[in-house]
Amino acid sequence: MIEAIEKNLDRGIKLLESITDEEYSDKSVAPYYSSIGGHMRHILDVFDCIFDGLPEKKVNLVARKRNPLAETKTEEGIAYFEKTKRRLQELANTDFDKIITVSDDLGLGVVSANYTLASALIQAHSHAIHHYASIGYIISQLSIELPDEDFGFNPSTPKEKQMIGAKN
Repeated sequence: MIEAIEKNLDRGIKLLESITDEEYSDKSVAPYYSSIGGHMRHILDVFDCIFDGLPEKKVNLVARKRNPLAETKTEEGIAYFEKTKRRLQELANTDFDKIITVSDDLGLGVVSANYTLASALIQAHSHAIHHYASIGYIISQLSIELPDEDFGFNPSTPKEKQMIGAKN
């Protein structure tokens, strides 16, 4: 699991290494006017909440740090990715079946549920892929090249459908 998540995080680093701060922080793309950096910072904030909550086994996904530098400066974004990877590697000998309480605001207030650490990390990984797809849309509107052909695609997406979508 850690290896798959790291590979996905490396995709983000690869993109950041290939774009400017201006492209990273550009909020000109409709309909949401969000930036690549905003999405990247948000992805990493979710992982950060998990890591921060582990000592007490209480993960609060509402308590995101929202560091503005991590969403406007590629160098800061890359540093946040690297920090996230280091913290992920520190979990290598952890019991992924341990129960943690995860809290989030689902729109009608904060709800808490018991997860395993593995399920929280799997959710954060899937969440990252979902945001990579949104970033892919922004990238295409800004005429930036995707860092690789799998960027933003869930690993379970059939390659045949992926290729048909790429041709359209």
